[in-house]
Amino acid sequence: MAKAPVLTPQAEDFPRWYQDLINKAELADNGPVRGTMVIRPYGYGLWERMQQEMDARIKDAGAQNAYFPLFIPQSYLTREAEHVEGFAPELAVVTHGGGKELEEPVVVRPTSETIINDYFSKWVQSYRDLPLLINQWANVVRWEMRPRVFLRTSEFLWQEGHTAHATYEDARDYAAHIHRNVYGDFMTNVLGIDVVLGRKTAKERFAGAINTLTLEGMMGDGKALQMGTSHELGTNFAKAFNTSYLSKEGQQELVWQTSWGVSTRMVGGLIMSHGDDNGLRVPPRLAHVQVVVMAIKGDEAVAKVRELGAQLKAAGLRVHVDDRVDTPFGRRAVDWELKGVPVRIEIGPRDLEAGTAMLARRIPGGKTPVQIDALADLLPKVLDEDQAQLLRESRERREARTTDVTTIADAAEAAVAGGWARIPWDVLGPEGEAELAEQAVSVRCLITEDGSVPDADDAPGTLAIVARSY
Repeated sequence: MAKAPVLTPQAEDFPRWYQDLINKAELADNGPVRGTMVIRPYGYGLWERMQQEMDARIKDAGAQNAYFPLFIPQSYLTREAEHVEGFAPELAVVTHGGGKELEEPVVVRPTSETIINDYFSKWVQSYRDLPLLINQWANVVRWEMRPRVFLRTSEFLWQEGHTAHATYEDARDYAAHIHRNVYGDFMTNVLGIDVVLGRKTAKERFAGAINTLTLEGMMGDGKALQMGTSHELGTNFAKAFNTSYLSKEGQQELVWQTSWGVSTRMVGGLIMSHGDDNGLRVPPRLAHVQVVVMAIKGDEAVAKVRELGAQLKAAGLRVHVDDRVDTPFGRRAVDWELKGVPVRIEIGPRDLEAGTAMLARRIPGGKTPVQIDALADLLPKVLDEDQAQLLRESRERREARTTDVTTIADAAEAAVAGGWARIPWDVLGPEGEAELAEQAVSVRCLITEDGSVPDADDAPGTLAIVARSY
């Protein structure tokens, strides 16, 4: 009788595979309130590494971290009509506190444009105060009707950047810098996901923005996932909150603003981009455990893996020593494979006699005996190769499953079949976008023929990327 697979095969039921993996790899659990999640230590370790990598890039872009309140007066949201309309269905509102009804209801933070603008209007007086570049790591609440762990939850973790600039050009360029050099660099070179950088259509724009830049990744089932966004807010919030400054010429001017964010949704994107039927595969540059050194059995093997673990840590690798010889080796190996640790080093009594260890690589698969003394020099090269392989696989999947079409019917067919379509925007247009929406297909972003971001929706040669999405 064949042994049942640990995970539901992707080809059989991709959503079930995703949920199985989250459970079996001990990444997260459902919270007690519908739509919430508990992120378990291994899953949170992935998020912490994302935070570290992103935070460094955000600070290099000149932004400083701050923190703003979780509770926002409801009246703040009503100041920017388009913004409140866009978020109204998702708001969680507190009407009672301290045993009595509040004089004014407060909204649990869905995003912080309004409250941050209230303080920007106090902090910005002169052109000398600009640009003002702020980032916040926080949780937000958006009441989710169709929750899915990491992808769509009523409460999630994220960073949100908010900036104020003296001119439209400065704000535009800064939003593009975050989009390309912070988010794009991180997702491509750390997450190993070959994201497409594009511009959202007017229909898909962030509520209150004049332009939204997006990063779209193709998941293992061919659907799209919005991995992050960077918005030009124009002067919409500045008008609502009177965020203005005295220019060099002595004129009172409104600031131009941006906001931008990525969230724990990236953990879901990581799972669905790189996971296979054996579990997660974590890109080495992201992994908080790059190498697990495992003792198969025996006291001498335990001593050796502890010694080797210390040597590899000293060489700059992120290492975990698994010396739990009272737990069957096969079970432990399967657990680490599920968790997607890039490299396992397995050492038992026979290996010690030969001075070798078994090198198991999660990303390409396979095992190879290696001299123990050679591991410190060999492993960085192995990890670089595996990082490059994940990015290459991501790019090849996207290219193979993207079809160039010239009709709306063909675009819908390609998306429903589990891929992406590229169609000229002047063929599709807003009317075609609405037609696709009736088939649960959306325009993920607009790009130019050379793959760059168009200056405007109607720029010559603009193409629409069309897909089903999460």
